[in-house]
Amino acid sequence: MSSPGPSGLRIKSPDLLVAESGADLEGNGLKRSMGLFQLVCFGIGAIVGTGIFVGLSDTVAEAGPAVIVSFVLAAVTCVFTAFSFAELGGAIPVSGSSYSYAYATLGERAAFLVGWCLLLEYGISVSAVAVGWGQYLNELLGSLTGWQLAAALSNPPGDGGIVNIPAVVVMLLAALLLVRGIRESARATAAMAVLKLAILVLFCAIGFSAFRAGHLSPFAPESIAGITSGASVAFFSYIGFDAITTAGEEVKNPRRNIPLAILICIGVVTVLYSLVAVAAIGALSSDQVADQPAALSLIVNHVTHSAFGGGVIAFGAVVAIASVVLAVMYGQTRILMSMSRDGLVPRVFERISPRTSTPVANTWIVAVVFAVPAAVVPLDVVMNLTTIGTLAVMAVVNVSVMVLRRTRPDLPRRFRVPFFPVSPLLGIAFCLYLMYGTGPATWLQFAGFLVVGALVYACYGRQRSRLAQTAATAAADDIPAGPAPALATREG
Repeated sequence: MSSPGPSGLRIKSPDLLVAESGADLEGNGLKRSMGLFQLVCFGIGAIVGTGIFVGLSDTVAEAGPAVIVSFVLAAVTCVFTAFSFAELGGAIPVSGSSYSYAYATLGERAAFLVGWCLLLEYGISVSAVAVGWGQYLNELLGSLTGWQLAAALSNPPGDGGIVNIPAVVVMLLAALLLVRGIRESARATAAMAVLKLAILVLFCAIGFSAFRAGHLSPFAPESIAGITSGASVAFFSYIGFDAITTAGEEVKNPRRNIPLAILICIGVVTVLYSLVAVAAIGALSSDQVADQPAALSLIVNHVTHSAFGGGVIAFGAVVAIASVVLAVMYGQTRILMSMSRDGLVPRVFERISPRTSTPVANTWIVAVVFAVPAAVVPLDVVMNLTTIGTLAVMAVVNVSVMVLRRTRPDLPRRFRVPFFPVSPLLGIAFCLYLMYGTGPATWLQFAGFLVVGALVYACYGRQRSRLAQTAATAAADDIPAGPAPALATREG
């Protein structure tokens, strides 16, 4: 049963969420075409990109050689939250991800604000990822042809640019692939994920061949404050693993495969990032790496004394960042689709093309709207705001798993959070700790963003909520308010 409750506190039951989405069937026009391997590749595709290929140098600038600790600290935060995502993803396998989990536990207003924050995690982060694509594209063009795009057309404002044309191009190409169908997108993402993992392993091999222990001293020049700030920056490198849960309606056997894919992805990426960080600082001092664009290519060029190796890394980065744009844009469209079903955003976002089984209009709207910040917003501004929004969402997910254990202990769970409730409590604590490390300016920006979101809900979502309309209809007919009727599935 779903609780009508006071305005904004309406709870949508997990059973209703699953029924409306057709999560245990083939529902709402979406096709179940992803198996476990493709889902793992999709997760890796959503994670490994700008954060490690571009953001590594920013993390080094904050933490120095202690960047290794910063990456581990960010990983620990993700591990605790990944447990919560895995339990909720298996229990409520729908496309709404953390938005739907909040709706089932904390109420409609909280769910809308989570969905609003997901615009940062997915929409704005895809803009940040696209910004980094131009840097490595220029590095690749320079290695292959000796020619590069003008800085004014390939960098964001603040980095010598006026408008970042490559960022816009990669977003439009990703949208074009996504509207063709999830099968084609999944295959492309899997191929790109395997390639970029191979490139990072190659980087580690080259970096460790030139390892110098002296580069690790002094280890933490900015002490614990630098490590904390570095961890907040490094956290951007892990954003995206929860995109796996947005594929809940297009995955085979989602109750089993979603938890497994989340845990596999976090494990693989944490080990790989730690090795990359050690190899990078061991091969080149932190002063030489800090704030350098295309840092991994720079390191390989220095070690090999040739531009060829850096060109290979640049090629891997171009592929890696493109795959993140593809996977994260996919996640954003599916979250908006879930919010649209609930009436909290316009209905255009829930329309599925019968020909491609994809939300075509939704995808193009997301691509065009978020291409604008990708073209004209500096990367560091976007990264900080994205990080704090994502951490806030993750804290809510840890709260949600505890609330659902209390309110629905009978709900089937293929995976259960270990060491409950210690794990989700630690997840909340680590999220708040890294949020603190983003700095006062980012907190002010985030507070303003939340205020705008609350106003949008009050002026639009609250009145148009389908759960509220169902409750109102039931009250008018003088009957108890029960579950809203499930939307038509593919068979119905």
